Amino acid sequence: MRLFTGEDIAAIESLGAALDEAALASDWAALAALLTEDAVFMPPNGPAIEGRSVIQEWIESTGLVMTEHTFEFTDIGGQGDVAYGRGNYTETFTVGGAAPAVEGIGKVLGVLRRQPDNTWLIAAWCWNSDLPGP
Repeated sequence: MRLFTGEDIAAIESLGAALDEAALASDWAALAALLTEDAVFMPPNGPAIEGRSVIQEWIESTGLVMTEHTFEFTDIGGQGDVAYGRGNYTETFTVGGAAPAVEGIGKVLGVLRRQPDNTWLIAAWCWNSDLPGP
C-alpha cells in the first residue's frame, strides 16, 4: 500500500484552485477534466449525477455563470490511492442569465482517487449551503 504523503496533500489542495479557475471562466470542460470518468456529483435538492461527461453536460445545461468562486480544503486525509477532502466555498452566480445573482456559502465533502500518473481526481463531490432555506 502506498503511503499518503505531503505531496499528495499539496496535489489535492491544488484541485481547489483549479476548481475556482474553471468555474470563474465557465470552462466546464476544464472542470470535468478534474473528475474521474465515473465521478458522481451530489448537488443539494436534486438527484446524483453520474459520469464525467454527464456532469459536464448537466453544468452546461444550467447556463451557470460564476462571478465569484472560492473553494478551500479544511481537512484532507486518506490512505493508499483514496483520499477524502472536506472544505468550504463561497460563490456568486447567475443561472440562465436570470437576475439577481445568487450568493452562496457552504461546505463540501469529496472523495478523490489517485490516478496511475500519481495525479488526483475527484471521484465523488457533495455540497450544501450554510445559509438558511427560503
